[in-house]
Amino acid sequence: MIAYERELNPEQYRVVTEKGGPLLVLAGAGSGKTRTLTYRVARLLEDGVPPERILLATFTNKAARSMLCRVESLVGRGAGNILGGTFHSIAHRLLRSYASRLDYSHRFSIVDTEDARQIIRQAMDDLHIDASLSKFPKNTILAEIISLAVNTESTLEDVLESRYPFFLHLSPEIHSIARRYAQKKKELQVMDFDDLLANGRRLLREHPDVLQTLSQRFQYVLVDEYQDTNVLQAEMVDLIASGHRNLMVVGDDSQSIYSFRGADFKNILRFPERYPDCKIFKLETNYRSTPEILHLANLSIHQNENQFPKALKAVRGRGTRPILVSAQNVLRQADFVAQRIAELARAGVAFGDMAVLYRAHYHSMEVQMEMVRRDIPFDIRSGIRFFEQAHVKDVTSYMRVLVRPDDELAWRRLMMMYPKIGKITFEKIWARLSRQENPLEALLSESFLKTAPKPAQAGLEKCRKTLLLLLSLEAADRTPGKIIDLLLNQGGYRTHLQDTYSDATGREEDLMQLGNFSTRFETMDEFLNELALLTNMSKEEDIEERQADRVILSTIHQAKGLEWSYVFIIGCADGMIPLQRALREPGGEEEERRLFYVAVTRAKDQLYLSYPVLDYSRSAGTLTLSSSRFVDEISPLSPQDEQRPFEQWALFDDV
Repeated sequence: MIAYERELNPEQYRVVTEKGGPLLVLAGAGSGKTRTLTYRVARLLEDGVPPERILLATFTNKAARSMLCRVESLVGRGAGNILGGTFHSIAHRLLRSYASRLDYSHRFSIVDTEDARQIIRQAMDDLHIDASLSKFPKNTILAEIISLAVNTESTLEDVLESRYPFFLHLSPEIHSIARRYAQKKKELQVMDFDDLLANGRRLLREHPDVLQTLSQRFQYVLVDEYQDTNVLQAEMVDLIASGHRNLMVVGDDSQSIYSFRGADFKNILRFPERYPDCKIFKLETNYRSTPEILHLANLSIHQNENQFPKALKAVRGRGTRPILVSAQNVLRQADFVAQRIAELARAGVAFGDMAVLYRAHYHSMEVQMEMVRRDIPFDIRSGIRFFEQAHVKDVTSYMRVLVRPDDELAWRRLMMMYPKIGKITFEKIWARLSRQENPLEALLSESFLKTAPKPAQAGLEKCRKTLLLLLSLEAADRTPGKIIDLLLNQGGYRTHLQDTYSDATGREEDLMQLGNFSTRFETMDEFLNELALLTNMSKEEDIEERQADRVILSTIHQAKGLEWSYVFIIGCADGMIPLQRALREPGGEEEERRLFYVAVTRAKDQLYLSYPVLDYSRSAGTLTLSSSRFVDEISPLSPQDEQRPFEQWALFDDV
């Protein structure tokens, strides 16, 4: 028998030993959520519940495997008959048994993201829609739109209006594609990932006998990370538990940060409304952070109105207060972060015990550059390095051919953005262009266009017009910032972003910030050389080095669930966090505050919050920034007061 009282704290013990019924477990950051779930499953098995009567829904198969392996080690016997896994994998298992009820063969196939996009492409072909010639979203974007509508139970019009307003005028065509896509999947007897959830719920809704069988089979239903569920996932577990109501959901409303992916914050907030007799437990004992870090986190999240009130309590002894750093500008902020990391490393702190977190990827641009200059090893968890992103390389390819017209790699990237110019066609064009003394001048001539491969001529003409637009700038005005402005506003690149990427707005912000960043270089050549050096230095790292000890740079979203001894949250200025565009969304400010809370609670020993006081925008000049409202609202006390949640440092160059 497991000695539960010895192994668990009182909060965890109460959850683990509760008999049954609807249970809501509000598990604060670092409070042992996984341990509690694991011991709860072990207790059910020790109480005689057959493993096949337990359903454990998680958000990663890895999490489910880890918990079930731990259960086996605790109870000393197999837990293999427990159905544990992601919502998608659980729905898949159920649909295999009952596919015929939905007019599917039990041998239906599951298509991955790439296959789904190909079916959408076929649907577009069936409807004679040529995305390359008309200003139409690519199949990747259409897949995102259709998926979001399914996972949020929204109409396509609602999704277009809220997320893709630039495609609203194409609503009838997008509807037709969505219908044809659904038809083709049925004809091919395939389901995509969203169908697994939608059809899983439909099976339970429309076939009472199936629901009764499954509800009787799974006497206990447990759900991890409940705050991240969407409407389909929440209803699926409600239905399966409807017969016995032994449903335990574990999550933290204060860490609900994925609304952009379809997660519905209302699922956890309204659980007591759906289950008025539910018992609510709070795990508030935190094993991760110092009391000073938790004090700041508690003060911040308490500002939200829509929440279950709770306060994290530290097990650890006293540490140092978080430090709020106001820096003169983004360069001084980057210098501070890199300098402090270097000092900590010299004092014996492993690079892997440190992280730099930020709200948007472009906020890390200067920090990345400074760490490269100082030879500080780092890994990016928020995607690839800023200067290696596709949209950054796209716009800089235009700059490269203006500076060096014989740059084949830049020409390859630039031309292949245009219709009907693929790898083979480019090779044919370049074979002729490369023989010219000045490939740029040659491409701009009418005579060259007429001799180009016929299918590519329309695309080359668009390319030529864009280059002529850039060359219309006076030489002194041919700066990276102005080239970016022209490409976005007159060269069609904004449309290319919207047609190609689901996060087009964020990528456009990246490019505007890149233009601002470029103003510190005297010439475009100098700017491009710096980017090339940074890119090449990162490519020199081999696989062994990538696995070595490194500082982690990550967006806050990507950092959820992780922890480090030393955490630097940069860009703690209003407009950066909270991000300005996020404030325009319903409930945006509260979700941004939850993001800030998630970032703060990643830190174990020391937390640094920093922001630039001055910023530069080419459109508005030098701007004065204020510290984030999330900082201001928790610091009414005097600087001398020991209860003040942070110390303050100011870093300004001597004038």
